[in-house]
Amino acid sequence: MRILIVEDESKTAEYLQKGLRESGYVVEVAGNGFDGRYMIEEFAFDLVILDVMLPGLTGWELMKLVRGKGPTPVMFLTARDGVEDKVRGLEMGADDYLVKPFSYAELLARVRTLLRRGPPRDMDSFEVADLQVDVVRRRVTRQGDRITLTSKEFALLHLLMSRADEVLSRSFIASHVWQMNFDSDTNVVDVAVRRLRAKVDDPYPVKLIHTVRGMGYVLGEKP
Repeated sequence: MRILIVEDESKTAEYLQKGLRESGYVVEVAGNGFDGRYMIEEFAFDLVILDVMLPGLTGWELMKLVRGKGPTPVMFLTARDGVEDKVRGLEMGADDYLVKPFSYAELLARVRTLLRRGPPRDMDSFEVADLQVDVVRRRVTRQGDRITLTSKEFALLHLLMSRADEVLSRSFIASHVWQMNFDSDTNVVDVAVRRLRAKVDDPYPVKLIHTVRGMGYVLGEKP
């Protein structure tokens, strides 16, 4: 699971990042609203933890951006403890609102609850252009051709298809397909993508799996 923390207090951000990584999560940190916006726009996360008062853009503004992309769970973590602030955050679509100072044990319990909750995109089938994936039957076809994949190739394609048009980082892919919860060398992802492309892209004129330099991979009709 991949978590984004947008927090301008460096000690708080470091404390959260260390604790959540030790709990097995892949954690990215943005120290201001502008960096937070970039991370939200360019990468996929399973949970976003937002402060409200941030340099550049506020947590309220980032909340709107997250909701504009989809149902990713969001937790506000802020010193703003007014009832009106809590109501505003929840009405904007936040899934939780935790006030500083906080107990790490409570935060971790809430994080686990939110991640169990979703946002699942459990569909029986996916289709992008002429590529079709039947999840239940584990059947992959393109232009009517049956494509045979290994279990990891299928898991990788399923992830890319379920998040079509989203740029997925190598660490995000590794954490979901191989349960590698760290940001170190993930060359295994590049090798797997090359093998998958050889089966679902190379024999066909329209390429669907694209490399986004410095960021990761995206599956879609256009890069």
